[in-house]
Amino acid sequence: MVELNLSDSTGAGGRGGSRLVAVLRLSVLAAAIAAAVFAAGFGLFGTYVSEMTTPDDVQPADAIIVLTGGQARLDAALDLLKTGKGKRLLISGVNPIASREQLRLATGGDKALFSCCVDIDNAALDTIGNAEESTKWVQSHDYGSVILVTNNYHMPRSLLEMSRLVEIAELQPYPVVNTRLDRGGWLTKPEALRVIFTEYTKYVAALARSVVPTGETPADDEPRYTATIRRPDAATP
Repeated sequence: MVELNLSDSTGAGGRGGSRLVAVLRLSVLAAAIAAAVFAAGFGLFGTYVSEMTTPDDVQPADAIIVLTGGQARLDAALDLLKTGKGKRLLISGVNPIASREQLRLATGGDKALFSCCVDIDNAALDTIGNAEESTKWVQSHDYGSVILVTNNYHMPRSLLEMSRLVEIAELQPYPVVNTRLDRGGWLTKPEALRVIFTEYTKYVAALARSVVPTGETPADDEPRYTATIRRPDAATP
């Protein structure tokens, strides 16, 4: 009479199944923790950038850098230059099709001021490029302090990417606030929520690159500035 002993094989299969279940449980738990951390970080990020204010008292610096992406940024940077908060201004990320004169007309900048004290960077395509070109500019002029101008939601990532300048220059953030969204106002406005969430994901990616460099430069949807000519003699619609 033949006896079959299935205890060993059944036990092995059971142990294998148990390990698989344990791995799956740990994976689900890790994913849940990661999602919770991401969500909490998003809440902190949104609150932080929405509560940023444009400083009233700006300490003078050697130079000013503005990252293009909106008219308000350029206007703010030119105002800082006019009031002597910096000796020279770099406008980084200007579309190559926009000439210096077109840019001056579009911003209403003084011709003499543009001629003497404004440099234009056409090479940068994104925030990483802004940092690279700005670094070259700061080094070439041997500046020790810089006022960095960009929108409030863009400031954390810009400072992170521009941190390579810290060794040679002190960075003073100048966040531009187009719409006040503090006290949770950004949560009730779909467009603001979309912009902040998109910027947060890019900020997280920038943090990840600083920890684990990939050697790749991801696409960035910060728009390059294309000048629209405003002629003094044009009729107002």
